[in-house]
Amino acid sequence: MQSAAAVVRAVGEDFSFEAIEVSDPASREVLVEIAGVGLCHTDLAVRDGHIPFPFPSVLGHEGSGRVLRVGDKVTRVAVGDSVAISFNSCGECRTCRLGKPSYCLDFAPLNFGGTRPDGTGVLSRGTETLGGNFFGQSSFALHAVANERNVVKVADDIPLELIGPLGCGFQTGAGAVLNSLDCAPGSSLVITGAGSVGMAAIMAGVVRGLEHIIVVEPQEGRRDLARALGATNVIDPAAGPVSASVREIVPEGADYIIDTTGLLPVLEESVLSLARLGKLGILGVPSDPAAALALNLGYIQLIGGSVVGIVEGDSDPDVFIPYLLDLHREGKFPFDKLITTFPLSKINEAVSAQHSGEAVKVVLLTDEGKI
Repeated sequence: MQSAAAVVRAVGEDFSFEAIEVSDPASREVLVEIAGVGLCHTDLAVRDGHIPFPFPSVLGHEGSGRVLRVGDKVTRVAVGDSVAISFNSCGECRTCRLGKPSYCLDFAPLNFGGTRPDGTGVLSRGTETLGGNFFGQSSFALHAVANERNVVKVADDIPLELIGPLGCGFQTGAGAVLNSLDCAPGSSLVITGAGSVGMAAIMAGVVRGLEHIIVVEPQEGRRDLARALGATNVIDPAAGPVSASVREIVPEGADYIIDTTGLLPVLEESVLSLARLGKLGILGVPSDPAAALALNLGYIQLIGGSVVGIVEGDSDPDVFIPYLLDLHREGKFPFDKLITTFPLSKINEAVSAQHSGEAVKVVLLTDEGKI
């Protein structure tokens, strides 16, 4: 079918809004009319060449919308259903069977391969094939083809266009607290970076009943928002060594630390902020190879610390997205307070707003994106 999308034609280039063609869904696929799609750091990491992906391409992996068509073997959703779209997984490997699909053995080819598993393309422009199937969706578009495994049926009581970020960023931050680290009530948590992932972690910390939720963030406006969402303390990293500031609040160190930055100096201070038997969760993707060497292994051994790699908050989207929506209904996970909307056709302006800190989480709307 005819559609339109934000296309990246080469590494580092701006997005261009173009007419495209979208293939019919295969037997286990669904065609979704996109209502909104979150703008995530991972999309920009691919655009800038930090994560391999075929170009020209259509990115976007936090989509939401309504099912328009279904393949002949689809049983989980039907035409007309409202859905959030998350990451793809095989459903058959050992980790998928353990309920940990974010560690699927085929995660890389299913989410970063640019095609269906059989090598066929989903998106094109005339005779030109476009890299698609990004996170099993490529939802920077008016329409997206997804696998039935990575769509989650949702109720209609929350604006459909806003729920896409639950499929990645929000579930990553919240899941890091509630699933990956399983933070104990009454414990202390440090969150480095108050972007959308960090803000989701703050809200999850409140849900879990943590005594100290300490946020490290250079932008004053985001520190203020962090407090409004439930942070007990905020730290400006420009004020001095972060580890010293953390230990002024919790002298024994923090029980848990979640790093959303992947930055070498932040990781170094995070290790020094850990309590004995503390856990450091790594969410940020380092762009500097030296960041991989930032961990003071001698100190970690001395304190009995743990370093935990975290993908998608150890979430099973079918279970966790409905749980987060239930929390939202109860007023305990007000993720909509983080969202600023832009038309999909204004994606480059949206990227600038999110990069500058003007917006914490951008959601791109398709209702103004027709061409």
